[in-house]
Amino acid sequence: MDEELRERVEAAAEEAALYNALKHGSDPDVGAIMGPLMGENPEFRPHGDEIPGIIGPIVSKVGSMDEAERRERLQELAPEKVEELEAEAEEDEHVLPDLPNAEEGEVVMRAAPNPNGPWHIGHARMPSVIGTYAERYDGEFICRFDDTDPETKRPDLEAYDMILDDIEYLGFEPDVVLKASDRLETYYEHARELIEMGGAYTCSCPAEDFRELKANAEPCPHRDKDPDVVREEFEAMIAGEYDAGEMVLRVATDIEHKNPALRDWVAFRMVDAAHPREEAAHYDCWPMLDFQSGVDDHLTGVTHIIRGIDLQDSAKRQRFVYDYFDWEYPEVLHWGHVQVDAYDVKMSTSTIKAKIENGELTGWDDPRAPTLKSIQRRGIRGQAVVDAMTELGLSTSDVDLAMSSVYSNNRQLVDDEANRYFLVRDTEETPAVERQITGGPDVGHPPLHPDHEDRGTRDISVDGGVLVEEQDLPDHGDRVWLKGYGCVRHTRDAFEYVGDDIDLVREEDVPVVHWVPAADNLDTMMRTIEGDVTGYAEPTVADLDVDEIVQFERVGFVRVDEFEPAPAPVDYGPTGEEDLVVYYTHP
Repeated sequence: MDEELRERVEAAAEEAALYNALKHGSDPDVGAIMGPLMGENPEFRPHGDEIPGIIGPIVSKVGSMDEAERRERLQELAPEKVEELEAEAEEDEHVLPDLPNAEEGEVVMRAAPNPNGPWHIGHARMPSVIGTYAERYDGEFICRFDDTDPETKRPDLEAYDMILDDIEYLGFEPDVVLKASDRLETYYEHARELIEMGGAYTCSCPAEDFRELKANAEPCPHRDKDPDVVREEFEAMIAGEYDAGEMVLRVATDIEHKNPALRDWVAFRMVDAAHPREEAAHYDCWPMLDFQSGVDDHLTGVTHIIRGIDLQDSAKRQRFVYDYFDWEYPEVLHWGHVQVDAYDVKMSTSTIKAKIENGELTGWDDPRAPTLKSIQRRGIRGQAVVDAMTELGLSTSDVDLAMSSVYSNNRQLVDDEANRYFLVRDTEETPAVERQITGGPDVGHPPLHPDHEDRGTRDISVDGGVLVEEQDLPDHGDRVWLKGYGCVRHTRDAFEYVGDDIDLVREEDVPVVHWVPAADNLDTMMRTIEGDVTGYAEPTVADLDVDEIVQFERVGFVRVDEFEPAPAPVDYGPTGEEDLVVYYTHP
């Protein structure tokens, strides 16, 4: 390579190393920049063997700089690259599109959960998106529990706090928390005003009769009822003087509207079942969701609503009420449903609850349940979920959330801090096998983290033999590298120590495997989406704290759970006899 070409390689390498370091917020390495360098400079390719040695010192120099020095130097060499980084950063900062007619400090959005159970993963989309928008616009995040259906979607008293915990897990804190069941008198007052305006009437038509009238665009015979009678009958509804189905209050709309679903819809109905909250148990006259939600959105100053594309009629119904009161309707954005792969259990609160009640799941945090409680217990950070949800955008089409994207986000969050350990699985599919060690050291010293030498090593004894997974056992006469110990050859029913020359791995393709001591290990249960996996962990894991995230090498990341778990049903879950219980996070 002549001197001129060498100088060009050095200049291109410095620019590439600076760009790579700033883009990823980490130190560059030769391997990371070789591909782009050779791809953008075809004339370098004939000298591929020489180039790593030339760019190595340059990469080291860039690695010693702080971020400000790197940015300043790249500005000198290639200002257009700095502009490109800034443009990417701005784009990354706003994955979601701008809200229509949104002003800084004036955006108010709400999540309106039905508290019939804690949230499944699909529920996380709403708080993830509106929480992100609230932060972006310095706005307000309202959590309003729409709990005005004490019969069909009966509230679960524990779910209120569980849902607030789910929101906190995702990294948000609502500015306002409301329960619709606390606000019945407010809804009654607005209904009374609507009656005075001639915008609502009481109706005692059997449901089937009204459906037929509505379908034929014919008015209900009660539509022109005397206002005094309407007031009296509505007060009788509030007093609980009617049975369920005997009387409703309807909003008077356009009986000939082209969409029959919008014709004189029900605003209040009678419910026989008592609300489970003591504060609301004495009410019998309950608002329908479209009336209650519409009134609350106005009174709480909601500026932007996001709802499912299948709920377009809700906005249209509510606009009739807004027109009567001369209110301005919020901006509305619609999106499609989100589906989540990876689970056999249907993403449905009622389905999950039924499986818990009949013993098919151990609880809302069972690893097989597609719930936020479950993935939190598995050790997945809430931010990983939020990032995956916001990346879906606001498409009106149904979208699929690949759990692999959540796992990828989470891996970036936990990989650097998660120390490494060994787990040898012992199942029907992956049985553990024992072998004695002959001729080698008494102790192995695998590193706690491959990228952090300063954290040191673990000391694992091989006295008494080792366990490996059967699939890792080499044929007789072949070798494997026991990670952190050295190379061994499989001879008869033992491992004969060969040495610790790592070139055997690099040059002769000796496979690297994980292992644990046969005599001193931890009887371990690893709970996964597919079911419970038994095995043996190295003894140093006993020193870890509950909730710590670690990586079992060649197995995956796990979260350490209770060392003495409570007994569970005998066919699954911890028995209380294990030395260690962990929840599988992801690969």
